[in-house]
Amino acid sequence: MASASSSSSRCHPTLAVALLCAIAAVSSAAAGGAGGRGPITTAGRNYTRVCDPARFAALGLDASRFRYCDASLPYADRVRDLVGRMTLEEKVRNLGDQAEGAPRVGLPPYRWWGEALHGVSDVGPGGTWFGDVVPGATSFPLVINAAAAFNESLWRAVGGAVSTEIRAMYNLGHAELTYWSPNINVVRDPRWGRASETPGEDPFVVGRYAVNFVRGMQDVGSGRTAAAGDPFARPIKVSSCCKHFAAYDVDAWFKADRLTFDAQVQERDMVETFERPFEMCIRDGDASCVMCSYNRVNGIPACADARLLTETVRDQWQLHGYIVSDCDSVRVMVRDAKWLNYTGVEATAAAMKAGLDLDCGMFWEGARDFFTTYGVDAVRQGKIMEADVDNALTNVYLTLMRLGFFDGMPEFESLGATDVCSKEHKELAADAARQGMVLLKNDAHRLPLDPNKIKSVSLVGLLEHINATDVMLGDYRGKPCRVVTPYNAIRKMVNATYVHACDNGACDTAEGMGGAARTAKIADATIVIAGLNMSVERESNDREDLLLPWNQTGWINAVAEASPYPIVLVIMSAGGVDVSFAQNNLKIGAIVWAGYPGEEGGTAIADVLFGKHNPGGRLPLTWFKNEYVNQIPMTSMALRPDAARGYPGRTYKFYDGPAVLYPFGHGLSYTNFSYASATTGATVTIPIGAWEHCKTLTYKSGAAPSPAPACPALNVASHRCDEAVSFAVTVRNTGGVGGGHVVPVYTAPPAEVGDAPRKQLVAFRRVFVPAGAAVEVPFTLNVCRDLAIVEETAYTVVPSGASTVIVGDDALALSFAVTINLAV
Repeated sequence: MASASSSSSRCHPTLAVALLCAIAAVSSAAAGGAGGRGPITTAGRNYTRVCDPARFAALGLDASRFRYCDASLPYADRVRDLVGRMTLEEKVRNLGDQAEGAPRVGLPPYRWWGEALHGVSDVGPGGTWFGDVVPGATSFPLVINAAAAFNESLWRAVGGAVSTEIRAMYNLGHAELTYWSPNINVVRDPRWGRASETPGEDPFVVGRYAVNFVRGMQDVGSGRTAAAGDPFARPIKVSSCCKHFAAYDVDAWFKADRLTFDAQVQERDMVETFERPFEMCIRDGDASCVMCSYNRVNGIPACADARLLTETVRDQWQLHGYIVSDCDSVRVMVRDAKWLNYTGVEATAAAMKAGLDLDCGMFWEGARDFFTTYGVDAVRQGKIMEADVDNALTNVYLTLMRLGFFDGMPEFESLGATDVCSKEHKELAADAARQGMVLLKNDAHRLPLDPNKIKSVSLVGLLEHINATDVMLGDYRGKPCRVVTPYNAIRKMVNATYVHACDNGACDTAEGMGGAARTAKIADATIVIAGLNMSVERESNDREDLLLPWNQTGWINAVAEASPYPIVLVIMSAGGVDVSFAQNNLKIGAIVWAGYPGEEGGTAIADVLFGKHNPGGRLPLTWFKNEYVNQIPMTSMALRPDAARGYPGRTYKFYDGPAVLYPFGHGLSYTNFSYASATTGATVTIPIGAWEHCKTLTYKSGAAPSPAPACPALNVASHRCDEAVSFAVTVRNTGGVGGGHVVPVYTAPPAEVGDAPRKQLVAFRRVFVPAGAAVEVPFTLNVCRDLAIVEETAYTVVPSGASTVIVGDDALALSFAVTINLAV
């Protein structure tokens, strides 16, 4: 049995009492308000599809008289009939997130706003709710944790589990079918408050996460495909929405605010970084929704920029779905940005003409969205055509057709309460948390702790981290199925657990630090759990520094000094934290980044600390020392170094300063790996067709080749791009413990090319390698996609010369040259 000790009046003498209180609070909250409303409620009865003849009869209507309910017709014809039957006023009342429907023609209301960032959430105006038969849903690790796993099949599995729970809840009247997730903004700056919601700093990783999560959410299966090849008729399980487009990653930093911020972005950075994840999400993931952001981009609000919404998202990338505003973005143009001094009518017209289909309003302000408020006047005053309204409604109702909202979807009609919080989903949440754990430091093999030798543990830290019923769940969460805290899980591993848990303000007092030090002296091992929470990093709250708050550094050092053995430090955070004090302290033997690991996070932490799971996660963003915040303002959008201003650049691709603590991709293991490859180089000759034109290259000063190549670079937009380089890497586990291992593949342009990425990730695989065994991992790189760079002109080009393929990070890396000959 565990015991507890404490010597601070503001610390908790028995964590068990705190746990019981927390469990009671969670249970009470999860109980929610019971109710009987269904997904479609008509005349007091619940229905799961619009075109149920009984539902129409209850309205005094005959379903057979409405062509939009004729399932034999193409979706486009049915939607045309539905929209054509509606008056202008009825149409406009369905342009907001709380669509009112049109009872006259049998159309029910619909609540569009749903959130499923890392599990089904009840954030929003009531379209998703918990209570009675659905007290909660599986709360998976935050996205930044999932990204650290570098496991595409895991990302798809999580998306699939979340969509299954949504479908089950929909059948029970607890959910809708449209969810505005994932968040795929690149973490350009480590201070951004929303890092927890995103897959990190690399646009390729962010894009691959988007593709897999969206496919998991939306794909119905091989048995249901688009009718006659029409992508607008492809059935989808749950509609997934990639947000926030575009160049959004400043929330509230000193005087900079997302509602008024004008992101000044070079075209090259738009193509290379800010747009790429969204292009992948739409082209490869076939997302059915894109959300535009609050901010302006080069002076124009993102939600009123026709070049972004219509020319790029819909026409160039071929979105098969609808575009929605971030909530209140259209109002923000008028109220906050005061863009062009537009009125509500003018802002509504500008956004709709730019390509916005649906306007999300702010339900907690009691205000209607702008489209619903001003749409009729915009038409009557000649600012937009009624056909613009028709087009917007066509996009949103085609999406609902594909979801089975009108006809039902037999594949999912059997799902019910037992499919929410299932044993399989809870284990998937635990596995996702394990895979995302990153071992940052492990001096003298301090970890794993051997449960056969470690009979007692001192657990020291903030109560909210040790008993992390709230912190582990992060933002945009719903009601969890359960919460396994670090305390709950660790105490099952050892005979005795001594706890010193304090509130934020009490840890660094003389009494608090003394109690923590005394606790550290009495056990076989000391585990300190520290970090951040949602009061420090979250939406609408960017960080001003990268330090641990509440003087955690001081008392962590005090505990380390008092402990007879090197302590283990577990960090809960989303963004990077400057823990250089711990990295350099010999009495802190190991550091584990746990992120915000979701409802099963305690199990994952304990499994890693005690060796039941060998950590294989990698950091999806660079961890900087705190001096970084003095090197570049958060509001500078450029990625590349700026010598004139003394800015050192951003992310692993461009940063050239000394402030890196842990690089992108850093992560240790309890075993050792080695790489080998039979490929030592490759040459690719690309014939340049008569219709193709060579492009110039930017060279480093004094490094331009002589003589100059006849064709410096090839514009990939004009080429078929069939050329590829294939190779295999043998990953050998040379240690005594089996483990998962991430094999990253980077490319770097020819050394003489200037103003280009230092390297860029183009592929990765996570493999499990048993102790003493080897696994061959094959890769095929498309030359146009994987060896290309974005030039200053914003052309994406393949440079001639010797590019480099780099497999792995740090000492483990191997590399070989790929020589590109552009034959004119």
